[in-house]
Amino acid sequence: MKSLRELLAEEPAVKQLLPSTIENITRVYESSDTPEWGRKSIEELLAGGEWTELNDRFYKKLAFGTGGIRGRTIGRKVTKAELGTPQELGRPEFAAIGSNVFNAMNVRRAAQGTGQYLLKYFKGQHIKGVVSHDTRHFSRFFAELVAKTWSDMGIEVYLFPEDRSTPQLSFSVRWLKAHVGVMITASHNPSHDNGYKAYFADGGQLVEPHATGVIAEVNALDEHPLPPYTGTPGPIHILDAKADKAYADAVSSLVIEPKNIEAAKGKLKIVYTPVHGTGRRIIPSLLKDWGFDFSVVAKQDQADGRFPTVKSPNPENAEALQLGVDQAKAEGADIVLATDPDADRMGVVARNAKGEYEIITGNMIGSIMAAYRTEQFFAKGLLNDSNKKHATLIKTFVTTDLQKNIADHFGIKCVNTLTGFKYIGEKLLEYEKTSGLANYDDQPVEVRRKAQLTQGTFFVFGGEESYGYSGGDYVRDKDANAAVLMFSEVAAYAKANGQTIIDYLDGVYRRFGYFTEKLGTLTFEGAAGAAQIQKLLKSYRENSPKQMNGSAVTQVDDFGLQDFKDIDGKEIPKETMLLFHLANGSRMVVRGSGTEPKIKFYFLTQAEVKGDLAAVKAERKEYLNKWWDEVQSDVKERVK
Repeated sequence: MKSLRELLAEEPAVKQLLPSTIENITRVYESSDTPEWGRKSIEELLAGGEWTELNDRFYKKLAFGTGGIRGRTIGRKVTKAELGTPQELGRPEFAAIGSNVFNAMNVRRAAQGTGQYLLKYFKGQHIKGVVSHDTRHFSRFFAELVAKTWSDMGIEVYLFPEDRSTPQLSFSVRWLKAHVGVMITASHNPSHDNGYKAYFADGGQLVEPHATGVIAEVNALDEHPLPPYTGTPGPIHILDAKADKAYADAVSSLVIEPKNIEAAKGKLKIVYTPVHGTGRRIIPSLLKDWGFDFSVVAKQDQADGRFPTVKSPNPENAEALQLGVDQAKAEGADIVLATDPDADRMGVVARNAKGEYEIITGNMIGSIMAAYRTEQFFAKGLLNDSNKKHATLIKTFVTTDLQKNIADHFGIKCVNTLTGFKYIGEKLLEYEKTSGLANYDDQPVEVRRKAQLTQGTFFVFGGEESYGYSGGDYVRDKDANAAVLMFSEVAAYAKANGQTIIDYLDGVYRRFGYFTEKLGTLTFEGAAGAAQIQKLLKSYRENSPKQMNGSAVTQVDDFGLQDFKDIDGKEIPKETMLLFHLANGSRMVVRGSGTEPKIKFYFLTQAEVKGDLAAVKAERKEYLNKWWDEVQSDVKERVK
């Protein structure tokens, strides 16, 4: 029988496989850490001539990015060795073998590198970490692997007894006064993916300098694996109901005016779906505690990593919301609320005055809550002319400027950040520090708000167009559990005033201007796809379009090369993102996705509302669709 090296030296392999693929296959196959089933899996793929699968799995090492790692955990081709004894819900026995897939090898490497950085940064301190996971395939296995890896390094670990949401993990890092947290999730990605999302002591995702520090430690393990730990293992604690109650109480603190909820009792009807994810752990009890009339989509109320009722568990997609819409029609419900598997994103469908159900975009959802919450804070006197300069909305550059108009109208700040909620979390840490309060988390909400409105900055609301929102700084990531409660309060307010949520949104447009957006994405998978994305980004940087959709490009902001500061004077980190300004006031942003094999195009435009709002909406929709068609044609030329 030919050896692996002999097989890799033969013409089919040499011709079809990248040099880096051959190098990584050899390294993994010959590693003493690779189990026998892993070697058999490689042999199967080679024997079957699965060259594309081998390239995708081995062309590089799965990189630890600024926030963690994410990738396929189940291959496109599942080998017999990986299938092994099929597990519950038809899951393969083993995660895919490969240097560029999300498997035990890469999870352990990530956990060890994270632990090493903490032991150096907090030298001499007793390190504590928190681990949670969503409902995906292998999530519990990976979470327990992270916990054991840290324990074997002497780190004390707190592990949830079963799946919990990403925002609860973020909250729990702060609540437990831990140094680190890890969430095993691939958010709204397809069922074959999983990921490792790292959080620092402030409860926010890794940002600089910690992100670079952790990456360096993870990469160093390739050359210098950690020696066996000889100290006392850290204890592993299983969290109990106290952790859930503490988080639920924090979420409930976001209700601004309970009277608005009370006024809609018996009038507002909600349908909620967790889409087989972690939202089912807390959202139904939150809605019940606040007296909302709601029902849950039963077919999507079970943890199931296959996500069998949807093509993709993404609440941005109409298809993922369809069962909820069907139930809403049957029950005459006013809104459908859906959360993704780790409950950090929320999607909405609302019934309009004609009885039809409309999907509301992430920009619309965020603007509805931003307008309501800002106005209610002023109505209650918590914000006023004397302190409003200390209040802010936070959004990303690719999120609608309607929210900036809302902030300008009320005289509060609006901060723009790079894409990614970690940058919003970073701003919240800044504002925590300027509050002047010691033991910040131990202070009542009212005390924190008073300090921020006196000498710091009070966070009114924040969000990003990709369906992520936050209304409080007790958590440092987007929070769909909280978004469901906050949005339900707005819907109650609208209902009590004889409006649908669509009516409420139209009122926002008439008051602050009509803003509308479109997201265009192009997917380029695998090794070849990654190269195409980089080629496109380079092309847009070096050969920028001179006009778009009949309007001249007047300015190009290159966030990878130019220096920018936010409204607080803080320098914005470098990122490969290009912002094109058009003469007519419209804008387009181009960037590569940080979590998926996609390049994204964000189109933003606006118009005055002088008469028929419906006509304005139709005209701007046609404008955006035409623009996207033009860009897609241009992309085909750029990738030739």
